Amino acid sequence: MAARRVSSLLSRSFSTSSPFPFRSQGRNCYNASRVVRRFGISSAAEKIIRPSVQVSYTQLLIDGNFVDAASGKTFPTIDPRTGEVIADVAEGDAEDIDWAVKAARKAFDEGPWPKMTAYERSRIMLRFADLVEKHSEDLAALETWDNGKTYQQAKTAEIPMLARLFRYYAGWADKIHGLTVPADGNYHVQTLHEPIGVAGQINPWNFPLLMFAWKVGPALACGNTIVLKIAEQTPLTAFYAGKLFLEAGLPLGVLNIVSGFGPTAGASLLSHIDVDKLLLHCSFSSLAFTGSTDTGKVILGLAANSNLKPVTLELGGKSPFIVFEDANINKAVELAHFALFFNQGQCCCAGSRTYVHEKVYDEFVEKAKARALKRVVGDPFKKGIEQGPQIDSKQFEKVMRYIRSGVESNATLECGGHQIGNKGYFIQPTVFSNVKDDMLIAQDEISVRRADTNNIVDLVQHRLLNGGFVGVGFRELYAQSFRITLASSVLPRLRANETRYGLAAGVFTKSLDTANRVSRALKAGTVWVNCFDVFDAAIPFGGYKMSGNSREKGIYLQSQQLLADQGSCHCS
Repeated sequence: MAARRVSSLLSRSFSTSSPFPFRSQGRNCYNASRVVRRFGISSAAEKIIRPSVQVSYTQLLIDGNFVDAASGKTFPTIDPRTGEVIADVAEGDAEDIDWAVKAARKAFDEGPWPKMTAYERSRIMLRFADLVEKHSEDLAALETWDNGKTYQQAKTAEIPMLARLFRYYAGWADKIHGLTVPADGNYHVQTLHEPIGVAGQINPWNFPLLMFAWKVGPALACGNTIVLKIAEQTPLTAFYAGKLFLEAGLPLGVLNIVSGFGPTAGASLLSHIDVDKLLLHCSFSSLAFTGSTDTGKVILGLAANSNLKPVTLELGGKSPFIVFEDANINKAVELAHFALFFNQGQCCCAGSRTYVHEKVYDEFVEKAKARALKRVVGDPFKKGIEQGPQIDSKQFEKVMRYIRSGVESNATLECGGHQIGNKGYFIQPTVFSNVKDDMLIAQDEISVRRADTNNIVDLVQHRLLNGGFVGVGFRELYAQSFRITLASSVLPRLRANETRYGLAAGVFTKSLDTANRVSRALKAGTVWVNCFDVFDAAIPFGGYKMSGNSREKGIYLQSQQLLADQGSCHCS
């Protein structure tokens, strides 16, 4: 049975104790009819802060050395606040991936890492965590500069979690045990857990360092070696982390990091005959990928056609957010806002569809709209900023196309819908109402929330499609009213489940019975009750159905069964 997670904080209804508790500072609360003009003036007047951190690592990390790409090519990594170049980064391709895989294979077959005592492996990982904390300001600044997320989020939440994750995985290393199995006959039977070998991993751009930890940490703890293909949009912090691992004493060739593009470097890693596992985050591979469902299908084909390597995929989602009539509406509105807009909306499990009981529906919609108008957008290095820019021009244009599509489809644009300023990739928080199911903004890969005034007889959900971390620079408020009837012995049939996806969901109620029965009925890998986006090092993450397979933050081991005829063996 697939692992599943339910987070419940019923004793503190609608708790906001997320590991990313960023609240509104209360500025820029505009009249809806003037929000476009006001937001633009506010952003245009800002002076962009240049971070003091130096960009020192832009080459590929292969076999313990920072090297240029074999082709000599580079590509620019862009500051999403301005659209200007931060640095030129080595552009790896198939030749570089092959070089990196050979280094990882040699390190696994001949090097000290898999043969090292588990205690020594854990000590290296703990030293890395110490170095992360020592260099936390540089890491946070690079993450914000390259990605556009707020510095507050990076410095106070994500970098501490990075260190926490590696300390947790370091604790795994010497606690991996086999089994002695009783069997019929005069046989001694052992089950051994062994490292898989070379792990190929593909990292997303929405949480570069956290996803680095989710992938690299478990693989290293189990004694594997790694080739990590990093997102071309956000390469800087992974290289910096690679340097810290070398400083911590990681043997040469154990961790290899290649920047490049999907059709060249990514495809080569996926199909490489000498990679033993893939882990991918495709919404944003074992090979570790996070990304879109269509990409996931291609990945599985490449892996199968090479050497049948196992693949772990974390794909997209379009997570429902269900508010019952007994909920504290003010807290529910704030959590719904956080669930979608967190990280500029670029989050694979974003709560992009809100369902509100009809008795509190009107109040909820008005308050949710007002909260969107208060959201502070600007330079993510500045204090008090809640939202930075979208990751790049492609993502920006994608969001703007969907906004235009919503308007052309006769959805009501309540507020927002425009670029902020004339530089960078900032978009106003946007609310649509009167959205119909057949509109592109309700169908396609973009995390959105819709407002609709239809009454629904039972608790049902709008069709759940791939929201992913991509496509959210605005919010399409989907606050659909409903009536609910829960039979005593039958789980409710939820329209949220009538979809290909099932990454996460949120349930908001004071009733323990309602929380238990509705969360059990939801087909989602993670269900949050009276909270949202609560993560922990010990909790696996992944989806049902087309939201992916297996779970991230899991073990990179394979089992070997050893059977010996005890009658034919003796101690010498």
